[in-house]
Amino acid sequence: MNESGSASDDHGTVGPCVGDLAEGELLERIFPRLPHADAELLGPGDDAAVVLAPDGRFVVTTDTMIHGPDFRLAWSSAHDLGWKAAASNLADVAAMGARPTALVVALAMPKHLPVAVLDGFADGLRDACAELAPGCGVVGGDLAVSDVFMIAVTAFGDLEGRAPVRRDGARPGDVVAVAGELGSAAAGLRLLFSRGVDADGVPSAEAAAGLRRDHRVEVAAQLAPRPPIAAGVVAAVAGATAMLDLSDGLALDAGRLARASGVAIDLRAEDLGADVALALAGGEDHSLLATFPAATTIPAGFRTIGMARTGAGILVDGVAYDGRAGWDPYRDWDDASG
Repeated sequence: MNESGSASDDHGTVGPCVGDLAEGELLERIFPRLPHADAELLGPGDDAAVVLAPDGRFVVTTDTMIHGPDFRLAWSSAHDLGWKAAASNLADVAAMGARPTALVVALAMPKHLPVAVLDGFADGLRDACAELAPGCGVVGGDLAVSDVFMIAVTAFGDLEGRAPVRRDGARPGDVVAVAGELGSAAAGLRLLFSRGVDADGVPSAEAAAGLRRDHRVEVAAQLAPRPPIAAGVVAAVAGATAMLDLSDGLALDAGRLARASGVAIDLRAEDLGADVALALAGGEDHSLLATFPAATTIPAGFRTIGMARTGAGILVDGVAYDGRAGWDPYRDWDDASG
């Protein structure tokens, strides 16, 4: 998250806590809720999973979400957490031009966390896979005890015979395009930190519920994003020269693509939405930023927002961008507890 704050662990649930059950009992609760993967040969329950890799290669990525810098239990439902944990990793697989096939999920949880949170988390994983990446499922993971709630997901993907779409392939003259939203998740986060808190500035579940009602689109974009996962394969098939997932903000992530490719990325302000500053500096939309040769027909789902040019860095309407670059947890989190 691009802000800091604190939150309560109380989700208002009734029932046992994680510490009241043995690990085997917890697993028996969640296994039936988890989605199976089409590529699964051997799923949860053994020392390791066995997954098909028909291409002979596989894409793999991992990401963590930690209570404090990455989410607040006062704002996110358990279903939100499962959904976002899946979505953020699926987007990284899609950004390589691959089709997501399987997830491995590890959770470190406080003993006092209600078991109902674990149930809802599993349901969020299931629903995100079903909607965003049909055929992808959870093939294994781990449970552990911790003072801080931490989620770690590893995602796998199938390139289906194609070359991976890397960050270093953009060339001067390529068209820069995006699939998905720009700034919506950051707008939701700004609302949560400004109006989703109590009189003492502490994140409030009650206040967040009001925001969910009155600003549904923005808050949902932050807490349960819906990145265009299928667009990754579409871009690869269409001949994308470079691509990445916009997790840390357009300016910061486009800058990474520009450095890897040895080009400048010139963005058009009029194509970035009503709040250009938020589109550039905000993060967590998990949209896909891609470059295509100028002669290529931009595939459905993508819209043009600029061009790759000779040079370096990020430009906006031809002028070097010197605003906020995006989210860096080592720079931007103030160590406030979750």
